[in-house]
Amino acid sequence: MPLSHLLLALSVVVVWGTNFVVIKWGLGDFPPFLFAALRFIFSALPWVFFVRRPAVSWKRLAAAGIFTGVGQFDLLFWAMQHDISPGLASLVVQAQVFFTIVLAIILNGERMKVLQIGAMMLAVLGMGVVGWHGMRDPSSTITLLGLLTVLMGAFFWGCANTLVRGAGKVDMLGFTIWSSLYAVPPLILVSLCIEGPARVSQALIHANWHGWVTVLWQSLGNTLFGFGVWNWLLARHPAATVTPSALLVPVIGMLSSAWLLSENLADWKLIAAFLVIAGLTLNLYAGRLQLKAKAA
Repeated sequence: MPLSHLLLALSVVVVWGTNFVVIKWGLGDFPPFLFAALRFIFSALPWVFFVRRPAVSWKRLAAAGIFTGVGQFDLLFWAMQHDISPGLASLVVQAQVFFTIVLAIILNGERMKVLQIGAMMLAVLGMGVVGWHGMRDPSSTITLLGLLTVLMGAFFWGCANTLVRGAGKVDMLGFTIWSSLYAVPPLILVSLCIEGPARVSQALIHANWHGWVTVLWQSLGNTLFGFGVWNWLLARHPAATVTPSALLVPVIGMLSSAWLLSENLADWKLIAAFLVIAGLTLNLYAGRLQLKAKAA
């Protein structure tokens, strides 16, 4: 890629990596389910009036929005409130890659390559390291409940990925905006039912400007800028050229949490990160080999 395009890719990765710190800051002003609802409200409005709806059924858009909003982000935000640190959350949620592969095998009859099996085993081993320390060390900045909750969120992210793959070649920015619109009603309902109208109204009234900046960063920076630029790059370069930079997301997530939130990067966290990122890298390499085999 030209240097300017490489810098754009890295800027997206930095936004996505540091976003876990921003989430933690936002949870200081808003309860998790309300925070997720606000994120999707401003990801959809007013942009649906300016971005054309993609040629996708409303059922697919609604399902993707619910899987992403209620499934992924509600669970992620809830876990990050007390049960997992931002750095570890940025690492554990990458399990979505392997959930997407498993769903493709179950639903589409795709076959897993030997290298992909090895990649998944490395990632599972890394998650095992995280889970082991979550059970045995109360000061490990993660609980077993937090690990399982984020893994469930990663599973729902994989479900959303499966729906996106089934939609074919569509405008992903438009898909993100319109699916966000369908996510808003259930997100508001979950917030009102679990957190209650009193807590919701109190949070909205008393939130300071820092809290609202985190909401806007979630919707404008993480969603519109991130996905917009990422898809712009994918339209101009092969996926194998662009996607490797996404491997830096958990690295930046852990480093930014250590820098901005003073999260302790213990040896076991670094070992877990190495195993998971090695698994992601091996899976990416397996995908490249598969594309070369098809081209041949």
